[in-house]
Amino acid sequence: MAEHPSLASAAARGVVVIGHDELARLIPHTGAMCLIDSVVSWDQDAIRCQTTQHRSPANPLRSRGRLGAACGIEFAAQAMAAHGRLCAGPGGRPQHGYLASLRQVDCRCERLDTFAGDLIIDVERLAGDERQALYAFVLRSADVELLSGRATVILEADAG
Repeated sequence: MAEHPSLASAAARGVVVIGHDELARLIPHTGAMCLIDSVVSWDQDAIRCQTTQHRSPANPLRSRGRLGAACGIEFAAQAMAAHGRLCAGPGGRPQHGYLASLRQVDCRCERLDTFAGDLIIDVERLAGDERQALYAFVLRSADVELLSGRATVILEADAG
């Protein structure tokens, strides 16, 4: 996935657009399960998020004290959820999303918790409508690409 130009620009400026507390109000993940620390930049096509939660001993995805690389899919899914909610705007109806499929997933490491740097999660919406969305995602630490792939998300408007 090529870097989205507007995301690269905002990230270079060190901008934090949305912090953890506000983000936790946007997505359905609460408490320790809200794995993203901040949204660095976003537009209608893409979002860049940052987190240190891969290093947290309290990360709920850890198993036997380790955080496997495949857990990065949940980080990407939360970035997708944030993107969908932000694109809906303040008057938009909340939606729940369900990962329907994953394609071309490439894990380039065994574990995420061994990386000292922050995780950067880049997500780009490739296609979609009000019922579904196709996203490409990449997780990096520094300049090292750790995980990438594509996800189809089925969206379901929440009645209340």
